[in-house]
Amino acid sequence: MKVGLFIPCYVDQFYPQIGIASLELLEKFGCEVSFPMDQTCCGQPMANSGYAHLTGGCDTNFVNNFSEFDYVVCPSGSCTMHVKEHLHSKENEAAATHIRKHVYELTEFLTDVLKVESIEGNFPYKVGMHQSCHGQRGLKLSQMSELNAAPFSKPNQLLSSIKGLELVSLNRKDECCGFGGTFCVTEEAVSVKMGQDRIQDHKEHNVDYITGGDMSCLMHLEGILRRQKSNIKVIHIAEILNSI
Repeated sequence: MKVGLFIPCYVDQFYPQIGIASLELLEKFGCEVSFPMDQTCCGQPMANSGYAHLTGGCDTNFVNNFSEFDYVVCPSGSCTMHVKEHLHSKENEAAATHIRKHVYELTEFLTDVLKVESIEGNFPYKVGMHQSCHGQRGLKLSQMSELNAAPFSKPNQLLSSIKGLELVSLNRKDECCGFGGTFCVTEEAVSVKMGQDRIQDHKEHNVDYITGGDMSCLMHLEGILRRQKSNIKVIHIAEILNSI
């Protein structure tokens, strides 16, 4: 299958190793992966700030770059959900519709499309899993704790096969970290306090790393950890799953 690798802006600019890990991981499972060089922002920051009417150029560019692929895969739940819910094109709505129906977050693609049940890897550390809101509540990557239903987690399913990895059970496993895109700018104090609370949960379980599927959330937590001079590190789940 032909897969278009969609890399969020902040990953491209600040954490390119996540894009590389995602590429290598998909290729390990036989995907023919391409990275369209003209891809830019999907438009999520503008839409989340109330300026969805300004995202037309982003939509057009996205369709032009990703319409030729069987699937579009992204190592970010929030960006994936934005495309899945909001991508349209006046010039080629059929192509936009195809993309909306075939865009997947990375762990979702591995479990639901490729049917991956286990991944060979080695990561001998104690890890806390931060499940971002868009991934959990929007894409249904894991069960929400307030629902009276059988628990599941696609990211945890993949992490469970990594040798040496000890995945802790957090007290409030699906609590928001406070990032929220532009929320962390407009409501800085609230955002920081939420992030501090999220980190405290991981601290109480003595984790070495906090991982997750959205580097935007992890970037927010990383900034707080640095200010606290904490030894806890953040790492995107793609990097763990691609470990040897």
